[in-house]
This record gives sequence, structure tokens and C-alpha cells, in this order.
Amino acid sequence: MTWIVIGAIILALGATVMGIYNKLVTFKNRYKNAFAQIEVQLKRRYDLIPNLVETVKGYMAHERETLEAVIQARNQAVTGLQRAAGDPGDPNAIKNLASAEGVLGGALGRLMVLSEAYPDLKASENMKQLTEELTSTENKVSFARQAFNDAVTTYNIYRQSFPPAIFAGMFGHPQDASLLEFDSVAIAEAPKVSFS
Repeated sequence: MTWIVIGAIILALGATVMGIYNKLVTFKNRYKNAFAQIEVQLKRRYDLIPNLVETVKGYMAHERETLEAVIQARNQAVTGLQRAAGDPGDPNAIKNLASAEGVLGGALGRLMVLSEAYPDLKASENMKQLTEELTSTENKVSFARQAFNDAVTTYNIYRQSFPPAIFAGMFGHPQDASLLEFDSVAIAEAPKVSFS
């Protein structure tokens, strides 16, 4: 009878540990999937930016510094996204992506402010279409970022709770995942791309 009780206790402990492992894997995969959604939207955004710059270039030839700053910021953001996509749980990669996105948002904002001074550019159908697509993409990035942050929070709460906190490091989950937080200005307001 004693062996049956000991066996049942060992079986219950094994089932509990297996459940903890499975939940950690599930929550980690959820935040990685959520980051993949951010990656899709940011790539779409990055693909729109060269078209936007080319459209603006003909009208704003003497604003070369601004155009170059946008392209440089875009390239840095692409690099930051690639690093973060490799390991969305890496706090440094997420921090670098957020920083690069802040720089890109600022450069795009300056470009949009300058473009207001060009009525022909504002009336361009190509420009209207690009700014509409960019605005739509900005909204999708915001929603995807919120879903990612929700998934990371769920993972971190579970990972920090008892008893998962005991086993997380042993199961390859040594640290919390980082939230993707853009500068407070960027959170409060997406870059303005409206010409109305």
C-alpha cells in the first residue's frame, strides 16, 4: 500500500512538472508568434518608406538631408527588426528595435511636416495612396505590438509564479521576455501621414 501511495505522489509530481513545462513552451510560442505579427507589419512599413521617399524626392529635391535621414533610420530599423526576430525574448534586441523605431518615427514625422509646404505633393494621388497605406500599417503595428505585449505579460506572470519559477530555468526559460515599448510620444501618437 505504501508503494502505491509513493507511486501516486511521484506520478502527480511528474504530471505537475510536465504541465509546467508545457505551459512555459505554450506561452513562449504565443509571444514569439505575436512578435511575428509585428514583424510582418513592420516589414510592410519598411517596404512603403522607399516608395514614399521616391515620391517626395521629385518635389523636395533641396531637402536631401531629410530624405537621407529617413532612409538611414529605415535601414537601422530593418536591422533592429532582424535581430529582434531572431530572439524576441532578448531584452537588448527588443530595446534596440524600440530605439530604432523611435528614430524612424521622428524622421518620418519631420518628412511629413516638410511635405506640408508642397501643395503639389499633397495633391499627388501616389502620395495620398502611400500615406493612407502607411497610416493603416501604423495602426496594424500598434495592434500587433499590443498583442505581443499581452502575450509577453502572460508568459512573464506564469514564469514568475510558483511553482513554475522553480523549474523555468531548468526548462530553458532563464529570463523574462521584454515588452516592446516605443517612446512615449510614439505611443501617444503615430507619425502623422495625413495630407487633408
